Amino acid sequence: MTEERRPRWGMVIDLDRCSGCQACVVACKQENNVPFSDEEEAAGGREISWMRVMAATEGDYPHVKTRFLPLLCQQCDQPPCTRVCPTRATFQSPSGIVGQIYPRCIGCRYCANACPYQVKFFNWYNWSKFRWPEEMRSSLNPDVSLRPKGVIEKCTFCHHRLQKAREQAAIEGRAVRGEGDFVPACVEGCPATAMFFGDLDDPDTTVHKLAASSRAFRLLEELGTEPKVIYLKEGEWNAQAQA
Repeated sequence: MTEERRPRWGMVIDLDRCSGCQACVVACKQENNVPFSDEEEAAGGREISWMRVMAATEGDYPHVKTRFLPLLCQQCDQPPCTRVCPTRATFQSPSGIVGQIYPRCIGCRYCANACPYQVKFFNWYNWSKFRWPEEMRSSLNPDVSLRPKGVIEKCTFCHHRLQKAREQAAIEGRAVRGEGDFVPACVEGCPATAMFFGDLDDPDTTVHKLAASSRAFRLLEELGTEPKVIYLKEGEWNAQAQA
């Protein structure tokens, strides 16, 4: 009996469609109980955002164009962060998702320093002293833990959603589908449908087809980290990839 192939989860982001609305950022924060920072705390470097939208302007007035690039954990196939963690708090799952084991983390920040994408954040806040506004307390996601002070946290492709998809697939007596069974909150919340998610190794998935596009590129690919987040350069959207 052959062993069942594990999906290799990845994401494709079409920069031609991204409007910089930051709906993905808000969806990520709400889904994963990411702490909020006020203006004073952000000015002191105490800002946590598992996902952010980088903006850059080109050209001279009045011919100015703004380009947007959503940035999250690149879920590298060769992640440098896992190699430097002394407690193995940051690890890579068999399906390729780079996760965090918070009880193991000692806050040394070696992984954050090793990450060339700067997408790991140190949780500086003491949750026991934090008071959520009354109108926001009901928004906390019970499926995601509140991280303690002194640990590194990052995007995990909403791994808790994957767990639910696995449980549902087990009930139905099948494997998790490469597309459609689960998507991260950022992909679900994107109003421009600029983000796609699925099994990069499944030829029937949209992400597999888009990753083979001539517009596809990876950030800092020359470093050999082999990111599983692929971007599509601005230009005419490759509608044939959906066919």
